[in-house]
Amino acid sequence: MNLAGLALIMAGFLWGAYQASLDPDLMNWPVFVPALVAGFLGVYLRKRVAARHAMSAQVLASNRSNIEESLARIVAGLEDMDRNKQSLPTYEARFEIDRRFRSDLDMFAEARHSLSHMYGLQSYAEIMSAFAAGERYVNRVWSASADGYVDEVHEYLGRALSMFKEARTALDTAHARACGAI
Repeated sequence: MNLAGLALIMAGFLWGAYQASLDPDLMNWPVFVPALVAGFLGVYLRKRVAARHAMSAQVLASNRSNIEESLARIVAGLEDMDRNKQSLPTYEARFEIDRRFRSDLDMFAEARHSLSHMYGLQSYAEIMSAFAAGERYVNRVWSASADGYVDEVHEYLGRALSMFKEARTALDTAHARACGAI
């Protein structure tokens, strides 16, 4: 169905473009409109296939694993950085952030859409609200490091850690709720 959708999109575009190029002053609407409908039908089919794939048990399980693992590594890394922040050179904090967190932040962001399928929109909002705040604080640490603001680096490391712990708690609560433990 995915290939059929792509074929409809291409055929609709080519058919419509051909019809539009025949006469610059006059459009043959009875022929152009079916081309437009074919293109929209192709887009609909492709979206439907993508949605079905995103909700498959295999994708959801893989994304749940990626979310849990990346969030655990982020929290552990921030705990370590926060614990050793006095010995961390201010200007080096941004490089440490890039080294430790960028791949996990990206992995979480790529898998986040599965949260709403697994736990519902309310849980998605709770988890993502805390995660987004934590990510902003990590970015603030990075900027403060680049500018040499040692106090701000130390303060926002703690704030980032707090928000990522809140995201992990919200994730654990959503999972427990989905499993019927709450």
